[in-house]
Amino acid sequence: MNVGVELAQSSELGSRKLIGKTALILSLIAVVWSLFQLYTGLFGELPGSKQLSIHLTFALIICFTFFPFSKKSPRGKITNIDILFAVIGGVTALYLFINYNHIVTSVGDAPIYDLIVGGILMIMVLEATRRSVSPILPVVTIVFLLYAYFGPYLPGDLGHRGFRVKRIIDHIYMSGEGLWGVPLRVSATFVFLFVLFGAFLEKIGAGKYLIDLSFALMGRFRGGPAKAAVVASCAMGSISGSSIANTVTTGSMTIPLMKKVGFKNYVAGAVEVAASTNGQLMPPVMGAAAFIMAEIIGVPYVEIVKAAFIPALLSYAAIFSIVHLEAVKENIRGLNKEERPPMLKTLLTGLHYLIPLVLLIWLLLIVRWTPTTCASWSILLIVVIAFGNNWYRKRILFPKLKTGDKEYDEPAYIDYKENPRWYVLRRSFREIYDALEMGARNMAGIAAACACCGIIIGVVTLTGLGLKMATLITEAAGGSLILTLIFSVFASIILGMGLPTTATYIIMAAMTAPAILTISANLKLGIPIVAVHLFVFYYGIVADDTPPVGLCAYAAAGIAGSDPIKTGWKSFRLDLAAFTLPFMFIYNTKLLMINTNWVELLYIIPVSILGMFCWSVFIQGYWKTRTYIWERFIFLGLAFLLVNPSHLKIGDLLINQHLVNAGAVLILILIYLWQRTRMEKTEFSVNLGNV
Repeated sequence: MNVGVELAQSSELGSRKLIGKTALILSLIAVVWSLFQLYTGLFGELPGSKQLSIHLTFALIICFTFFPFSKKSPRGKITNIDILFAVIGGVTALYLFINYNHIVTSVGDAPIYDLIVGGILMIMVLEATRRSVSPILPVVTIVFLLYAYFGPYLPGDLGHRGFRVKRIIDHIYMSGEGLWGVPLRVSATFVFLFVLFGAFLEKIGAGKYLIDLSFALMGRFRGGPAKAAVVASCAMGSISGSSIANTVTTGSMTIPLMKKVGFKNYVAGAVEVAASTNGQLMPPVMGAAAFIMAEIIGVPYVEIVKAAFIPALLSYAAIFSIVHLEAVKENIRGLNKEERPPMLKTLLTGLHYLIPLVLLIWLLLIVRWTPTTCASWSILLIVVIAFGNNWYRKRILFPKLKTGDKEYDEPAYIDYKENPRWYVLRRSFREIYDALEMGARNMAGIAAACACCGIIIGVVTLTGLGLKMATLITEAAGGSLILTLIFSVFASIILGMGLPTTATYIIMAAMTAPAILTISANLKLGIPIVAVHLFVFYYGIVADDTPPVGLCAYAAAGIAGSDPIKTGWKSFRLDLAAFTLPFMFIYNTKLLMINTNWVELLYIIPVSILGMFCWSVFIQGYWKTRTYIWERFIFLGLAFLLVNPSHLKIGDLLINQHLVNAGAVLILILIYLWQRTRMEKTEFSVNLGNV
């Protein structure tokens, strides 16, 4: 197996490869977890924190069995220490479910045995997160716990009266403001079912269809495989919300073809990383942090989806433009007819894969059901499609296949040839079972990280750290909004270098978002809370592909055979559009579909896309020909003018936005003509020299 794919699968599913009865038992545990989540999604969640208790029980068992203690631990079997940790973690997590009534009435005055169980569970959560996510998140969590204890010894405004261990555990474990708070609650409801939704689509073949369709659409153009990677990652991101899964699923096909047509290996890997990371921005699924955001700020998830749509579209427009300019600059070809799938046939043969996604969007945006219910019914539709798809294969497709057809060597056809009898039932149940297992294993690390973040949130609420940080940032920025935003960016980037997006967002939402909202209130700017939290969310995503951590870059580099650090820095450069967009929508919320209408949006979107193209020219330093340094800065200015759909104020002069945009377009046309003239002169000189 390719090293990049293996790395990514280890991160998502655990690096253990078990066989025999042990593998079957753990597989069944994972499937039961998915069935439990699907059942509660359809018929209602368990009351209080009971749902969370069962959710965390399954997560810890899977973390301790599929993710080994260290790199030296055996991969083919489970050690005694893993079994011990799984039992202790499972029992302590289930303790709340078993003793629920006793615990909810003991908050603030818990007996010592409850606190011992709570303390052990917190240790288990830290260890499970270390194994399945990153050692850095538990370290950050421990720093917060130490802050709660050593408060009296800290100088200045960060100091507080301090709390004994008993009080810390009581608040984090016994109340709903810590371990059992918003992050784990969202993990146990919305996030799991959307991850499961993506797993089902992947197992029935939707992922492969989206990749094939992207190649059919974009393969013929310059740098076709790279453009296909952007389109495919955008589509995959809309159903998976996982950057690492997106990188591996699409990258295993796109990266080799990018290299084949002329992209350097690290550039091919970087394109895939940038496109896959931005998949967390693409509605309707987005990443786990988006669901947590909806709960934290108390708005329906559909409002997050609505606000994120245009920025996500602009992010992908920028990446697509940069890829195009890279292909033009390096004179990279597209795929010939034999190398790409036929357009019409590819489109028609997989349209049924899009039906669940259409249903999900319709239920979310039109019917306005809860995200949990929407995801549950969409999953049930996928089950029906799985049976229908396999019936079509057996009755119509497979009997007509000949040697050399694309489907001839696929696992589904091989399975059919080996045993045609009961093929439909056998294959469909296999796909459903695998999806249930994959969804649970994908969720284990997410659940552990959310529980870890719950501990951090518990410390913040116990000590009042969020308010203290908001005050400190506001004072340091001198009441300036732009300085506060810049402080938040640096904090997100630094923190995000070692933490996953979800953890980065949760911490920054507690620490820096209140500061931005405070200054907004002081200056009477009225910045919507959705805009502030999306601002923090975006920079957490950008940090996700920033070296030295950037797991996506390591996975893509493994596939591309490139240096992961070099790949990471290149992807960071390709992803720089995300640096400008949050500032844009903070200052003009029309980009978030706030205080606007559809007529205005029909004007704003194409103009903003043109602005992102100007941004891409600034990054690449190339359009029709290489740009002069002064041209690049003109493109930078044009990008800001076009993406920011508002009036321009110069001193006391207020210029209408339409005049601003018209002027920007005129300048763009003049530069185009200027560059084209230079390009023709260069080509004439080259041809004359050849003569």
